[in-house]
Amino acid sequence: MTRKQLVSSFLALFICGLTFAQKPSKPNASEIYNSIKKLNFLGSVLYVAAHPDDENTRLISYFANEVHARTAYLSLTRGDGGQNLIGPEIRELLGVIRTQELLTAREIDGGEQFFSRANDFGYSKHPDETLAIWNKKDVLNDVVLAIRQFKPDIIINRFDHRSPGSTHGHHTSSAMLSVEAFDLTNNQSQFPDQLEATSVWQPKRLFFNTSWWFYGSEEKFEKADKSGMMGFDIGTYYPTLGLSNSEIASLSRSQHKSQGFGNTGTRGSQMEYVELIKGDMPKNGDIFEGINTTWSRVKGGEVIGDILEEVERNFDFTNPSASIPQLLEAYKLIQKLEDAHWKTLKTAEIKDIIAACSGLYLEAVSSDQHATAGETVQLNIEIINRSNEPIKLVAYETNNHKVSKNVSLQNNEKLEYKESLAIGTNQQPTTPYWLTKKGSLGMYNVENPDLIGKPETPRKFNVSFDLEIENTAISFQKAVVYKMNDPVKGEVYKPFEIVPEAAAKIDEKVLIFNTDQEMEIPVTVTSGKNNLEASVTIAHPRDWNIYPESQNVHIDYKGESKTIFFKVIPPKNESEGLMTPIIKVGDHTYTKELIEIDYEHIPYQTVLLPSETKVVRLNIQKMGQNIGYIEGAGDIVPESLRQIGYEVITISPEDITEETLHRFDAIVVGVRAYNTIENLKYKQDILFDFVSNGGNMIVQYNTSHRLVTDNIAPFSIHLSRDRVTDENAKVSFIDKEHALLNYPNKISEKDFEGWTQERGLYFPDSWDKEFTPILEMHDKGESKKKGSLLVAKYGQGYYIYTGLSFFREFPAGVSGAYRLFANMLSIGKTNIQKQTSLND
Repeated sequence: MTRKQLVSSFLALFICGLTFAQKPSKPNASEIYNSIKKLNFLGSVLYVAAHPDDENTRLISYFANEVHARTAYLSLTRGDGGQNLIGPEIRELLGVIRTQELLTAREIDGGEQFFSRANDFGYSKHPDETLAIWNKKDVLNDVVLAIRQFKPDIIINRFDHRSPGSTHGHHTSSAMLSVEAFDLTNNQSQFPDQLEATSVWQPKRLFFNTSWWFYGSEEKFEKADKSGMMGFDIGTYYPTLGLSNSEIASLSRSQHKSQGFGNTGTRGSQMEYVELIKGDMPKNGDIFEGINTTWSRVKGGEVIGDILEEVERNFDFTNPSASIPQLLEAYKLIQKLEDAHWKTLKTAEIKDIIAACSGLYLEAVSSDQHATAGETVQLNIEIINRSNEPIKLVAYETNNHKVSKNVSLQNNEKLEYKESLAIGTNQQPTTPYWLTKKGSLGMYNVENPDLIGKPETPRKFNVSFDLEIENTAISFQKAVVYKMNDPVKGEVYKPFEIVPEAAAKIDEKVLIFNTDQEMEIPVTVTSGKNNLEASVTIAHPRDWNIYPESQNVHIDYKGESKTIFFKVIPPKNESEGLMTPIIKVGDHTYTKELIEIDYEHIPYQTVLLPSETKVVRLNIQKMGQNIGYIEGAGDIVPESLRQIGYEVITISPEDITEETLHRFDAIVVGVRAYNTIENLKYKQDILFDFVSNGGNMIVQYNTSHRLVTDNIAPFSIHLSRDRVTDENAKVSFIDKEHALLNYPNKISEKDFEGWTQERGLYFPDSWDKEFTPILEMHDKGESKKKGSLLVAKYGQGYYIYTGLSFFREFPAGVSGAYRLFANMLSIGKTNIQKQTSLND
């Protein structure tokens, strides 16, 4: 088999396997009918943008469900640089979550999903910066590769390539790369290495998905020249689904839960517009004008089209299996096609339709959710034919072990078989492929070129079913899964995962030592197998000490964890470095942490990352002790404040009363709390009274969009989109003598070294005279920004608003961020502190 054939085969398996970690697809007659209509359309659309949630789900759903085109979204990044509204995961782990949110969205709107190797390093103000950090050549390679593999007739960009600097640099870059790739994909001299596994391709047209937003207002867009545009009424209603296109799009959009993009479905007419960028303008309103989208597009396809058009015309919603004889006839003809691209795609589609029409159910369930290299697990294989069609199970194959059966499948009679699945001794653990090697700030490191662009790591363990349906040989492949019965949720599916024999983690990713006193830290060891015998040591910086040097651990059962304790002895002087638990099991050494991501809206995920904890010995002073924390959108600031010795109690909005607050020295409001917590608008007077009576209140950044109240401060303050994205941007002190820069810690320029991703975001751009700005900073070529840290005396206390990204700096162990935040909490405090107990 040639490499091209291998890639084509893999593509077919990929298309069939998008739902590997969820309940198996069980399409009803209406869904089968829509699949048949899609089978009869040979045209494709590729939508291109920068991040998860950038895509226009209305257009994707429209092309997939109304036009029936093969439709995909190419997101250049996985969204690692965003915020997380549903949990504490940021950076790589957030990228894993957002990848799965995109895949779930595509299952709803009918699209497919692709990526490049570009890393979402955070907000960028200009494509010049973006493309320098991304490595333009490599990302352009990935865009060209996606086009050559997907072979779209139409490309639609979400953003305008002609307006650099007017929006996120990632946005504009995605459009610029797409425009450039349009002219390269049919040139054999461009990225020739790709042509070992794919072929050149020329899309017909390239569009920009414009709207009134890009014109500044609906009125301006209404008056705009639309002669170079096409409009689509995407509000169409699908009677067989009982949903409008806009309702489907809203369900899809709402899967971006980590970004708070829950969307309410709409009904009725709604227009979307695309502006022609390259290619010829269709004259009849059909975006596919001049493109043959029928089966006659491929040599030998006309007769297939005749058969399948009759299947569509005569489809029996009460008996879908009546279509099977003609579907099989078409299937056999598809296998004779010379066009490998359409042969692969349409083979996958028609096989799914044949299985659905026959009510065919194939499943391979592991006895264990996890296994390790060299282990053997038991499989339960279930096969059932829920139609009167003559179907025979010829054989099934597990892990290169073929079992002959030659059993007829009678209508609704279930067959079950038990098999053993042996895991190879060199089998690598399951983890997102783009995280297995350390990448750069702007790029993932993907060593295997066959994986570039894939949304997730292909499943290693599958069961192949060789069937004969009406004497036609046809095979199906199903990924091995794990399922269980949950008392509340009922049947729950999870992917079958390979894990290491052992993994260890230190719960805290940053350990702050304010003195040279030793600290006892827990190390949690998790076993991937039964009867684990291991020894644990901790790699550490030279000027730190660990006691004991080594400990043995025994764990009886796989999946269980045991916690052991080490003493960490810091140096007397300021120092920082990394600690890594090292586990030895026989001749094998393990240094990675096994992370589980488990949210109801996406499939369960396991991720292996280096198990590292940053240790920081710093000299930090603080005043005040008792902190009340109002949680916002998933940050770990409370844990970070505990690291430097504060007593932190998380309080819910319902618990904000005068009596509750009197015990605290300061109240800290989490990031985007005023965007996400509706009840806060009813608690502002109580919070401001707390400040007036001598407390300190620190509010971290919010966006101006969707504020639950306009009165986030006791004085007027206006939030903007100002931000400083260069984490190394020079920071100047506006008032060098101000207490925030001097008490109880002397803040210097050194405290702003080592910041990650950005300085801060969504700074206020205007404020009442009662506020004092403390810091001044700006990105290259921009005006000075003074709104990153504002403080106002209010009564006897202080109100502070900050857009500085403490929520990113604390997890990175940036010592200066801790020192500055301690000053913010300490302002106005003296050595004589109120000693109110938190238990009062």
